[in-house]
Amino acid sequence: MKKKLRLLLTGGLVLVLSAQLNGCGDSKEAGGSAKPESVTIGYQDIPNDEIVAKAKDWYEDALGVPVNFKKFDSGRDVNTAFASKSIDIGLLGSTPASVGITTGLEYEVFWIHDVIGAAESLAVKNSAGISSIKELAGKKVAVPFSSTAHYSLLNALELAGVSLADVQILDMQPNDIFAAWQRGDIDAAYVWNPVLGELLKDGTALTDSGKLAEQGIVTADVGAVSKAFAGKYPDIVAKYIKVQQKAYDLYTSNPDEAAEALAKGLNIDKAEALKQTNDLIWLSASEQISANYFGTSDSKGDLASILKATADFLVEQKALEKAPELEVFKQAIDSGYIELSLK
Repeated sequence: MKKKLRLLLTGGLVLVLSAQLNGCGDSKEAGGSAKPESVTIGYQDIPNDEIVAKAKDWYEDALGVPVNFKKFDSGRDVNTAFASKSIDIGLLGSTPASVGITTGLEYEVFWIHDVIGAAESLAVKNSAGISSIKELAGKKVAVPFSSTAHYSLLNALELAGVSLADVQILDMQPNDIFAAWQRGDIDAAYVWNPVLGELLKDGTALTDSGKLAEQGIVTADVGAVSKAFAGKYPDIVAKYIKVQQKAYDLYTSNPDEAAEALAKGLNIDKAEALKQTNDLIWLSASEQISANYFGTSDSKGDLASILKATADFLVEQKALEKAPELEVFKQAIDSGYIELSLK
């Protein structure tokens, strides 16, 4: 089981050659007038800044080039896309980002789309009669492997003293989880919105990522950019960040309008969109370069330590063979693009 888990966590990444992770680290300077022919962005259905901006059609005008969007079901798939060089920018959870850095993917983490709270939860079917995590022993629990939800589930079980050997953990993508839930094939699932919202219509949350964060298990959705792309077009990366800041400003000044955009982007009603996004913590560009997150080019913040702690935990769970030193994670995150966007 542990060997299979390790293979799933790194699935699709074995094609990647190990490489030195030399993050830029220095303050960025605006590039010249060079532009790519287009930008390919990998996104997920998560009620955050990127969906607001996409629904508002802000990207092409802001970036000044055609933008292609590719939808993915989980961060593991985003990692595979980076490995095949089929995307330039991608949104993925902090756990797959930690795995990607560990396995040598040539990207930099440059933005935090959200810090995950109750938007990711461990849901159980009301009909299962389960009222505590301990009662998951002998049950079927679904989760997308190599995701922030997976990392949170493993930690939740450990904190509750439940052995992984006593739980049947099934690797499923969110839409497959919803179908299995409806069929009665699973007893519980750790997943994110909007699928989580559907599960809770006839289910209950035993815990969530916000509660786990209070116990030191922090997860987030982050933006990563190909090093090759960012090296050529740092100004495009900075413009992308400005779009996210614009979405943040809309959400904080007019949450009703932001919810309308989210509803359109996620194909859900506005009230549900607002409820789901309230379960995430949005951060401004200036907040992100605080010591709690990226820090600055001169002084790294806590994000590198969070990614390192995630990798270390996965090693303990035999899901990864070895985690690199903290310096590798520091080199793989870069506040310079945020700093450039603020100039």
